[in-house]
Amino acid sequence: MRSVLALVAASAFLCLAGPAVAQPVGQFPFALTREGQLLGAVEGEVAFFKGLAYAAPPVGALRWRPPQATAESSEMRTAYEYGAPCLQPSLADASEDCLTLNVFRPFGVDGPLPVMVFIHGGGFVGGTVNDPLFDGARLAQAGLIVVTVNYRLGALGWLSHPALSEGGSGNFGLMDQIAALRWVHDNIAAFGGDPNNVTLFGSGAGATSIALLMLCEEARGLFQKAILQSVPGRARLRPAQEAEAAGLQFAAELGGQADLRAAEPRHVLAAEQKLLATSPHGFAPAIDGSLVTEDIATGFAAGHESRIALIIGCNDDETDFDSEPDIVRALASSGTTINELRKLYPEVATSSDLAARFYTDKVFTEPARLLARLHAARGAPTFRYRFAYMPEAPRANAEGGHGRELQFIFGAEGVPGAGIFSRRDREVANSMRAYWINFARNGDPNGPDLPRWDAAAGRDRLLLITNERIASGDDPLAERLDRLAR
Repeated sequence: MRSVLALVAASAFLCLAGPAVAQPVGQFPFALTREGQLLGAVEGEVAFFKGLAYAAPPVGALRWRPPQATAESSEMRTAYEYGAPCLQPSLADASEDCLTLNVFRPFGVDGPLPVMVFIHGGGFVGGTVNDPLFDGARLAQAGLIVVTVNYRLGALGWLSHPALSEGGSGNFGLMDQIAALRWVHDNIAAFGGDPNNVTLFGSGAGATSIALLMLCEEARGLFQKAILQSVPGRARLRPAQEAEAAGLQFAAELGGQADLRAAEPRHVLAAEQKLLATSPHGFAPAIDGSLVTEDIATGFAAGHESRIALIIGCNDDETDFDSEPDIVRALASSGTTINELRKLYPEVATSSDLAARFYTDKVFTEPARLLARLHAARGAPTFRYRFAYMPEAPRANAEGGHGRELQFIFGAEGVPGAGIFSRRDREVANSMRAYWINFARNGDPNGPDLPRWDAAAGRDRLLLITNERIASGDDPLAERLDRLAR
């Protein structure tokens, strides 16, 4: 009944007015886009529009091709529910028809409002913004638009293969993200957003994607600020030949099927899992010579990235090591002995903790420092942080630090994996969210009632978020990071 009444109210409204900027129709928010008339819903102070298609479903003949534009329409439809997550083995409701995004905005607030676009992580093979953790309502309450994006994953998102060369480079997930940004640029004004004030933010694979978008000519002008959370900035991207070799192996696991686009989704997932069992990074961005032309650190060193305002940082414990093979691999990658590493980390007691600390610093902390220095040297406003806060409230699963900051930025409380916040947890969450929101508004995270955050330009400065305090200062790990960078 609610949707029927809403449609009647919206139809009456359209008879009285032309193209609208996301405004209420009765008790329902309405937006008019190229793809049609959208009716959202309201919860508390926030209006939301979910499951909006930013590209045609990449199925059948469109599988493993660049995203195609959706058809124009004059139809009215409701946008109350999330679209399906992109195909992945861990989610039963996942689908190939998944190129959707979600828009959250403060209800009844006039624009144009700053826009934050979230790219989720998950190692390029999993994840979805349908996760309750990524509900954009708490951020939107502060007076801005939040957009969360699903994109193709695993083999469907990152397969390189000679038979597919006519349809793209293999970086289909990155193409999806660019298509979503174009959709935002073309349509966000209909929701009250400012298409010329867009900030990208994401963690892990999401941050890697954003760094690549900063280096990508096709994404120029589609966003004006970026936040890179836990980006493995020195990670080596697969060269085209290596990516294609993995694609050939995938096709062999699929049974040598002549027409890859005709394979059943369940067979695609099965072949993907077999490849990932022997090659954990078999599906990820690759250097294709067109969309992606270089590693992230190489591109930043050459000054090829967009000269935009940047927040970059990581957590102080990006991973936990629970098995001997993990420890062996981490120490082997150091090129040094465990005794030499103990001298570098005298405060660490166990081998597993030593491996975890080394991995965090080598893969995340030192690269974040490097990218911050390189970007700041180009004259772009750059702010670095390290999140070392451990939640006070008990957690069902307290292991692992990668992504821990996300629950504070989104203000997630009571969702699976986040738990209930203590008073201090809420204070830290409010500060983190305020820094991110201020930055999205004007490119500077600082604001009233917040500890000063010094820019990184010309100094080894960062914002440290600990259980004791939030303060800007010199990096206490500077000497150690200098040694790791050699």
